[in-house]
Amino acid sequence: MDAINIVDVVGEFVNLRKAGVNYKGLCPFHDDKTPSFMVSPARQICKCFACGEGGNAVNFLMKHEQITYPEALRWLAKKYNIEIQERELSDDEKREQSERESMFVVNEWACQYFHEILKNDVDGQAIGKQYFRSRGIRDDIIEKFQLGFALNKRDALANEAKRKGYKPEFLVKTGLCYEKNVENAKSQEPNANSQQPNANSQLIDRFAGRAIFPWFNVSGKVVAFGGRKLDAATKGVQQKYVNSPDSEIYHKERELYGIYQAKKAIVKEDCVYMVEGYTDVIAMHQCGLENVVANSGTALSNYQIKLLRRFTPNIVLLYDGDEAGIHAAMRGTDMLLAEGMNIKVLLLPDGDDPDSFARKHTAQQFKEYIEAHQTDFIQFKTELMLKNVKDPIKRAEAINNIVRSVSVIPDPIVRATYITECARRLEVDERTLISQTNKYIAGDREEQMKTAEREELRQQGTESTKAPEDTSFYRLSFESTVERLIIQNIIRHGDEIIFSDLEAEDGSTVSLNVAQYVDFDLSQDQLSFSTPLYNKILQEAVEHSEDPDFKADRYFMQHPDPEISRLAATLGIDSHQLSRSFEREESENDLRQRIQHLILDFRMDIVNQHMKEVQRQLKDAGTDMNRVRELMEEYKQTQELRNALARQRGSDVIV
Repeated sequence: MDAINIVDVVGEFVNLRKAGVNYKGLCPFHDDKTPSFMVSPARQICKCFACGEGGNAVNFLMKHEQITYPEALRWLAKKYNIEIQERELSDDEKREQSERESMFVVNEWACQYFHEILKNDVDGQAIGKQYFRSRGIRDDIIEKFQLGFALNKRDALANEAKRKGYKPEFLVKTGLCYEKNVENAKSQEPNANSQQPNANSQLIDRFAGRAIFPWFNVSGKVVAFGGRKLDAATKGVQQKYVNSPDSEIYHKERELYGIYQAKKAIVKEDCVYMVEGYTDVIAMHQCGLENVVANSGTALSNYQIKLLRRFTPNIVLLYDGDEAGIHAAMRGTDMLLAEGMNIKVLLLPDGDDPDSFARKHTAQQFKEYIEAHQTDFIQFKTELMLKNVKDPIKRAEAINNIVRSVSVIPDPIVRATYITECARRLEVDERTLISQTNKYIAGDREEQMKTAEREELRQQGTESTKAPEDTSFYRLSFESTVERLIIQNIIRHGDEIIFSDLEAEDGSTVSLNVAQYVDFDLSQDQLSFSTPLYNKILQEAVEHSEDPDFKADRYFMQHPDPEISRLAATLGIDSHQLSRSFEREESENDLRQRIQHLILDFRMDIVNQHMKEVQRQLKDAGTDMNRVRELMEEYKQTQELRNALARQRGSDVIV
């Protein structure tokens, strides 16, 4: 934990900008349109002030990458070159590992297997490496993307995996292999209904005889593979590429090819190039343009767009200039606009795709060509849809289509600018375009409201099944604001002394820090917090108070319990911070007075809650006069206690 720089860790996944002493970026955990995700290098924590997610570097990785606590530590250890001593897992422990983790392990092994075949096997070098060389791909790029080759033998990988001890079921679930019924030897197709191998089936390598392109997710884990039939074998073959099927760890609409290798360059350049295929990405990297990803011929999904939006709002759609390239450029663009992306389009000269163009130009030449020829998307769409269109009905349809795209842009200033520009280009009255745009916006909002209402009704149905709250006297039935403020002070200042040289019963002198004083005061009346996590934090702060190096904020923000470290991050960072010139050093007396006042507020909350409970019981007592008298006496005593607390707080109570 001492080696970690949280700005570096979060910066692997989020485009951060300096904001005073902290850093800000778009939150990766919700649909963030304006930067609300704060990273504090001083406290080594992060927090979103919109959705509340946050924590230390470990919490961030666990949430973002959906990994376990040990996996997050391994990730950080690898990043900072820290050696971890681990024992080999027993057979029982291996069986207890999650299916998801096992699939990642199998994919990682397969990636290394394919790569080693390419480098060291006779056929791998003669066929696989020769193919990559024929495409002009250098050895360093082969290493960078871990490209590989699958032997032409139909069960080579399956046999090697079983020999290494990997379970056949995970070979099937990852899509590396599929099953072929032994009784039907001619069948070469996967068994779509199969979940795991059975005694009457044979495992067949899905990628046999193909060049291999591994897919890495944003954190560098192998989630899938793409396999290409080599040029000599593609004659008459409709499907040159075969990709891993969707699985527990891979959903094609959520991944982008090359994102792991490109993410740092995307942040640095504040722009991403979107291309179609594997070789386009690889060729551009080799050319020197690394901020490039591919959606592999499918329409962009919201998942992919949100993934890109974390790194940059600027995207250039880079396709070849034929009809297929134009069609590709048009897919998913309304979703990009709706996410606030700034879209440019560049169609390369006829006969060129990003792969061939990159091989003929340097990075500087390619950049200069992009700058000179890229077109704003709305302008591109306008020119494309109205080109040679003279029929009034078709022209109206095209204009409506363009206005529909403009209407999804979230920024009203950008939207208004486009409307003005479209009115000029389309020679249509601007008021007409504004009216039509507003109709589209109103329709979208109405649909969103209906969706929200349906969700609210569903939530109400869930809420009605919850158990009633506890209303006992010495436990609040809700998490009060005061409780949270007390815990915030324990996390931030728990180790700081607020009472010096107090005289103990035996005549000795003692000092109390914030945590010790809160614990001592509450224990006088056997009070505790309503939230078990808060009680645990107080208890640990007291237990560690005698440790010479104990610092409360550091201890809780780096706590191994994710709930505690997330809470510490939430309470340990402010959304707004004063400039250093306005900050005032807080004295021991200031802190003591604040803690004492908060504890009085906490007691007052408990008393007020109890008075409400007594009033409720009085209503239920009906004509039972003995019970009514008991409750009236209890109410009177509680009221006197409340007045006494109010006097201590320095405030008056209206009886």
